[in-house]
Amino acid sequence: MSSPLAIHGGAPVRTKLFPAHNFIGEEEKEAAHRALNSGNLSQFIGGWHDDFFGGPEIKRFEKAWCDYTGAKHAVSVNSNTSGLCAAVGAADVGPGDEVLVVPYTMVATATAIVTYNAVPVFVDIDPETFCMDTEDMKRKITPRTKAIMVVDLFGHPADMDTIMEVAKQHDLIVIEDSAQSPGGTYKGRKVGTLAHMTIFSLNYHKHIHCGEGGVVMTDDDELCTRLQLIRNHGEAVVPDIKVKNLSNTFGWNLRLTEISAAIGTAQLAKLDGLLDHRIENANFLNEELGKIPGITPPVVKYDSKHSYYVQSFMYDAELVGVPRDTFVEAVSAEIPLPEDREFPLISPGYVTPIYLLPMYQQKIAYGKNHYPFEGDHYEGEANYAPGCCPVTEKVNAQIITTEFMRPPCTLEDMKDVVDAFNKVYTHRDTLR
Repeated sequence: MSSPLAIHGGAPVRTKLFPAHNFIGEEEKEAAHRALNSGNLSQFIGGWHDDFFGGPEIKRFEKAWCDYTGAKHAVSVNSNTSGLCAAVGAADVGPGDEVLVVPYTMVATATAIVTYNAVPVFVDIDPETFCMDTEDMKRKITPRTKAIMVVDLFGHPADMDTIMEVAKQHDLIVIEDSAQSPGGTYKGRKVGTLAHMTIFSLNYHKHIHCGEGGVVMTDDDELCTRLQLIRNHGEAVVPDIKVKNLSNTFGWNLRLTEISAAIGTAQLAKLDGLLDHRIENANFLNEELGKIPGITPPVVKYDSKHSYYVQSFMYDAELVGVPRDTFVEAVSAEIPLPEDREFPLISPGYVTPIYLLPMYQQKIAYGKNHYPFEGDHYEGEANYAPGCCPVTEKVNAQIITTEFMRPPCTLEDMKDVVDAFNKVYTHRDTLR
């Protein structure tokens, strides 16, 4: 630890690149060849036919997700974003409606609401789990509220019992964006069975992936049908299945391919092992980095299993005596890049709170007349002023997000991370 900081020209803690996050193996290759050899790369038909629901790989993939989560239905889609849009539509959300959603998430979570000409109402986050603050949620329910969009941020499940109880009292649909929490559990129940609809992501940088893809879980037969209609040109088949509620049953092409489904099924079989690996690494870092004054590891509620999409630490600049961004830059200099990308496995902050983006600040989405945020169709007043979710803004100013724990990194790799943090902390006076 006597060497000067790498950012000042000293020798870094480590020079060997961190291993690539690549867990594609023979199982995925065999699955892809199986789909290729069938000659059927997509078996969907946008008309009333058995193939309206997809081919054999799609059906195998959806059954695997039902078996894994315990949910009754799975509807595959070509991305988590597509799944969010389909879920908002299935919930019968439309112009003039409001949907409660957190602002600390990927933009698609809120954009899915705007897609159906509804208005996102941003609910602040809990300062410990970074999921929806249920007390703020209760305060923001109005007669216009149609649904609640929950996010299991970073992999920690939200307070689903409270959310579902409040939703039942107000006759609201709960949509759970679980892009970052596959395999997570809440009070002994798997994520995927907690909300009316739950969406998982299979994007290339998620826990498991098939390049791009997603899946929506539900126990509700009617919601399942509506999701399937929205996925695959539903307006063409509603006469055949005698749909009574036509609202939002027009469809898109949100279909997953046979190859992607085959790969996704093979990946799902690996999920638990990959999660165990992440959690072991994360627990080590939580314990060791938590010993550094001013570095607070993520909270994991006793009744939850955290999936650690990323591992977050709260940083107290006053206690450390160095600005967060400076500290992160110094740590990053001590640790080389991973083999599979050209940016570090540590960064200050996460995302800009969504309501601070131009679309919300200027209230312009469709055309130039502030639709859907203003107009005769909407009787509310969308509040996107800076400071409307103060905890979110405070967290984003103090949080450090890391991905060191991702497989196939080992505990030996984690020790280098701890050494890097300790070295920077020891030499922090030189950063002032």
